[in-house]
Amino acid sequence: MLIDDVEIIAEGGKGGPGRVAFYSKKGAGPSGGDGGGGGDVYIETTPDLYALNKFLAHQQCSAPNGEPGGLNRKSGANGKDLNLVVPVGTTLIDGEGKETELNSLNQKLLLAKGGLGGKGNAFFKSPSNTTPRYAQPGLKGEKKKLILKLKLIADFGLIGLPNAGKSSLLNELTNAQAKTGAYPFTTLEPNLGVLNGKVIADIPGLIEGASEGKGLGHKFLKHIEKVTLLLHCISSDSVKPLSDYKIIRDEIKRFSPRLLEKQEIILLTKSDLVEEKDLEKKIKALSETKSKIIPVSIHNWDSLQTLIQTILQK
Repeated sequence: MLIDDVEIIAEGGKGGPGRVAFYSKKGAGPSGGDGGGGGDVYIETTPDLYALNKFLAHQQCSAPNGEPGGLNRKSGANGKDLNLVVPVGTTLIDGEGKETELNSLNQKLLLAKGGLGGKGNAFFKSPSNTTPRYAQPGLKGEKKKLILKLKLIADFGLIGLPNAGKSSLLNELTNAQAKTGAYPFTTLEPNLGVLNGKVIADIPGLIEGASEGKGLGHKFLKHIEKVTLLLHCISSDSVKPLSDYKIIRDEIKRFSPRLLEKQEIILLTKSDLVEEKDLEKKIKALSETKSKIIPVSIHNWDSLQTLIQTILQK
C-alpha cells in the first residue's frame, strides 16, 4: 500500500547536562566537563515511493540526546544525528502552513536542531569563585510538527475511467508490472513506469461522483499536479466516449481547475476491439474537445510507436 500523507513530530535530541566534579587532589579545583550536544534531525530524499510507509508506526522522530559531561573536564559525546528518508516529490508542511518541496534526489534539509549541552562546573571557575558547585542542564532540542505529502514526480499522467486500459498500456510502454484485470478498480494505487527516461504515472480510475467520495474519490489526483502532459484514456468500445471524457474532466475540475490547463492527448485505447468505421465515428465525436486523438492498442505495434513518438516530442 502506498502511503502518501502522514504527520510526524521531529525533535532534536536534548543536550547532555554538565557535570559537577572536583579533582581528587585537594585544592585542585573543579573538573566537571560539559555535556554533549543533542543530535539534529535531517530529512533526505530517496527514489523509493514507499518510504513514507514506515512513519505510520513511527510518527515520533527523535534524535538521540547528548551524553552528560565527564570527569577531568571531559565533554560528553554528542548525540548522533537522525536522518529521515522520504520519497522524491514529498512536500513538507510546517505548523504555520509553509510548504517546502523536495523534488531532487539526495536532497537534504535540517528539520530540527539538537539542544546545546550544559556547561560543567569547571567552566564557571573564576578568581572570585574557585569552587563552583553547579552546572548547567542541557537544553531541549527543537520540536516541530510536520505534514509530509507525496506528489509523484512524473512527466506524463494516464487518467480515465476504470477499465480504460491505462495499466495495460503502462505495462506495454514501460518496464512497469502493474496489476491488470477485467473488473473496476484493479489499480488501487498509482503505478509508475519509465519510457526513455520519462516517467509515466498510472492514476487509479476516477468515476462520476469522485468529488463526493465515490469510488476511490480524488485521493490520487494530486499525483498529476506536476505532470507536463495528461494522457486521457477512453476505451474504444465505449458507447458514449464523449460522455466518458466529460465525466473525467468534470471531476478534475472539481479537484483543481488548474489541471485542465495542462496539455492533453486523448488515447482511444483497445482500438483492436472495434471496426474501423466505428472507430472513426468515435474520433469524430471527440473532435469537439479540440485535443489530439490517437487510437492505440497494446496489440498494435504501429499504434504504440505513433504514441511513443508523439509524447516524447512533448
